[in-house]
Amino acid sequence: MSETVLIVDDEPVQRRLLEAMIQRFGYQAVTADGGDAALALLRGGQRIDCVVLDLVMPDLDGLGVLARMREAGLDIPVIVQTAHGGIDNVVSVMRAGAADFVVKPASPERLQVSLRNALATKALAGELQRLKRKHDGTLTIADIITRSAAMQSVLKSAEKASASTIPVLIEGESGVGKELIARAIHGSGSRRAKPFVAVNCGAMPENLVESILFGHEKGAFTGATDKHAGKFIEADGGTLFLDEVGELPLAAQVKLLRALQEGEVEPVGGRGSVKVDVRIISATNRDLIADVKAGRFREDLFYRLHVFPISVPPLRQRTEDIPALARHFLARIAAEEGKRVRGIDAEALALLAAHRWPGNVRQLENAIFRAVVLTDGEQIGVREFPQVSAHVGPDALAAQPVIDPSPAIAAAWPDARDAAHAAPLTMNMLALTDAQGEARPLEEIERETIRFAIAHYREQMSEVARRLKIGRSTLYRKLEGLGVEQTPQESTDKAATEKENVTA
Repeated sequence: MSETVLIVDDEPVQRRLLEAMIQRFGYQAVTADGGDAALALLRGGQRIDCVVLDLVMPDLDGLGVLARMREAGLDIPVIVQTAHGGIDNVVSVMRAGAADFVVKPASPERLQVSLRNALATKALAGELQRLKRKHDGTLTIADIITRSAAMQSVLKSAEKASASTIPVLIEGESGVGKELIARAIHGSGSRRAKPFVAVNCGAMPENLVESILFGHEKGAFTGATDKHAGKFIEADGGTLFLDEVGELPLAAQVKLLRALQEGEVEPVGGRGSVKVDVRIISATNRDLIADVKAGRFREDLFYRLHVFPISVPPLRQRTEDIPALARHFLARIAAEEGKRVRGIDAEALALLAAHRWPGNVRQLENAIFRAVVLTDGEQIGVREFPQVSAHVGPDALAAQPVIDPSPAIAAAWPDARDAAHAAPLTMNMLALTDAQGEARPLEEIERETIRFAIAHYREQMSEVARRLKIGRSTLYRKLEGLGVEQTPQESTDKAATEKENVTA
């Protein structure tokens, strides 16, 4: 899912023009007809990434909206537009916190550059804060970048786990971000001021596993020239993250089990045990149940670790996250490399969304790194992803929906229709014209919108009605009138709604 831009303007024609223009750029658009309505949306929990704000409005003007946003702590970039481009106005809105200022009627190129710069600056600031919190051990669940419904259940589980010291096992393919989830659980819990110690169980030499985990005394074995505390003692009071725990050898599994059961460790060569207070979060990309059945992993240890499992879906099952992840990686990597790369064009985002990403988020990050190094301009295009293009066929790209510009936009900018078809936009876009280039009937568009909403919100009809801003009974009447086939779940919900109406 692309970034969401809120358009605030009291003129309906101007709102429609801006909405079509912003959708053409590859963003989602939300509109408000005044300052009060805009603030209600911003405070209502809907995710807004940028605001295009009219300066002169009858109820609450642009300066008033900026002041209220500042009071509410809403750190969202705002682009102010007005027909009066005097220097006093520019100074006033910039002092009030606006990211940019454009004069009506703003050209598509000017607005696109302004949006791209504002979103890139926001992404970079967010990435720097995220890196700082990751380094300090205070990364929280709110810092995880996702817009996928599949990931929401993961974050809810992580939030519940963070309120306890229950052992957590994070399952998922390599590269999905299991350590990030573990750090977020630690940073959101009561132990966030204590150490977070990560150890890769698959990277430890078999003969040193016990020493690395539990420590050793000086002279305990050949080469032990100094005393070593061990990871358990380092993490005392905090969290120990056992990455790829399925790779531990059986002998080490026995000693790990004892440490978990007794809450104490015995350093190699030591004369006694050391008490430790450690919260355990482990992760694996293996099927541990299959390993238990095959005798490669101890069953008793499995049940010690598998108390609160969290399964992280692969990136191919949450493609809505790809644009946001790509832009955040771009902001950080461009800053690290000292390159003025501002964004990724719509065609490149469609290409990334069509790829399967067997290496998941880590592979996407590396692809963005390579693209930043390859590009010579301020925007990354398809040609900067040759390896991705080689794996994505034309059929997969053709499956990415395209949005046509409105007649008003097409009339104002004759090349808009060609540009829209030349650069397919990202998912969840709705075609406004048919194969002959004529406007599609409103009934067809409404039918597709309702079908999409039902699938998007997984047949939760109350949520569908709420998001479409209609009553549930109205939704069911539209389903019947438009001839949209109802699933068993929808039929059950409809019956319940009718019963509620009769009771009322």
